[in-house]
Amino acid sequence: MIKIIKRWFVLVVITFIGLGSWLVYYAVKPLKLQPKSQEITIAPNSGLKSIANQLVSQGVISEPWRFIVLAKLLNKEQFLQAGSYTLNKNVNPYYLLLSLNHGRTTQGSIALIEGRTFLQLRQKLAKTDAVKQTITNLSDAEIMRLIGATERAPEGLFFPDTYYFNRGTTDIVLLKRSYDAMHTKLNKAWLNRSTNLPYKNSYQALIMASIVEKETGKASERPMIAGVFINRLAIGMRLQTDPTVIYGIGLQFDGNIRKKDLSADTPYNTYTRNGLPPTPIAMPGLAAIEAALHPKKTKALYFVGKGDGSHTFSNNLVDHNRAVVRYQLR
Repeated sequence: MIKIIKRWFVLVVITFIGLGSWLVYYAVKPLKLQPKSQEITIAPNSGLKSIANQLVSQGVISEPWRFIVLAKLLNKEQFLQAGSYTLNKNVNPYYLLLSLNHGRTTQGSIALIEGRTFLQLRQKLAKTDAVKQTITNLSDAEIMRLIGATERAPEGLFFPDTYYFNRGTTDIVLLKRSYDAMHTKLNKAWLNRSTNLPYKNSYQALIMASIVEKETGKASERPMIAGVFINRLAIGMRLQTDPTVIYGIGLQFDGNIRKKDLSADTPYNTYTRNGLPPTPIAMPGLAAIEAALHPKKTKALYFVGKGDGSHTFSNNLVDHNRAVVRYQLR
């Protein structure tokens, strides 16, 4: 009897050792993925059996039961997370299990650039494959309602930055994040603004910031540009800034601004209308917002591009005309 028990014990031990060795071999052997990397998606609220079957259907594993056994033995069954994942060619079942356990999902990203319009923002979202499209057929006003915005016009109300997100995040969620970021940063900057500024509220400061953003790409000039526009507003002079005219022309703008464009009246033509335009004309970055709220004190009323991305500033029209001849008409 004792000999029989010993034999059974030895047989059980050998069996467990064999099963253990086989399972270890399965766990560390690279999966046979054809491409260099593969995107997989695990649906929300999936149990272990469902996850294993999804891996089979996506060509990651050949059958589900060995993966299920491995997950149960390692006590990972309750901690597997849904999401999108990128699998490298040499990934093995153990590393795959750890990835699902820790939620190492594939992140998407989108860079919103200073000076771009809301139309360009919508186009970029539509071209980003990691973003789930939900606003394709919605108007701007419908989008603003969905994100809970109080403003009607969306222009300038989204903060330019690089946003990271899980693949499959909807465009409306990303717009909400960008909208909230702009409000947070604008409100903070508004509270710390310089005194004696001509703005009635932070929205008018945002309009000015968008103009500053479009007028120069040189960071050091932004406070000076803002100072010139502040001086013009103070004496009742029209802003006379080309970017607002171009924005008013819209999709018909062909890249060249002409004399007739400067005289054609639109709500955004600051050559024909006094004060600020009705809305921002682009997404201003934080530097442009700070410049609009902390303009440089100057007597300058004019500036002209020097052809190298910088500007020269003048206090009077005579000096300005000389600068135009020197830098623009030469």
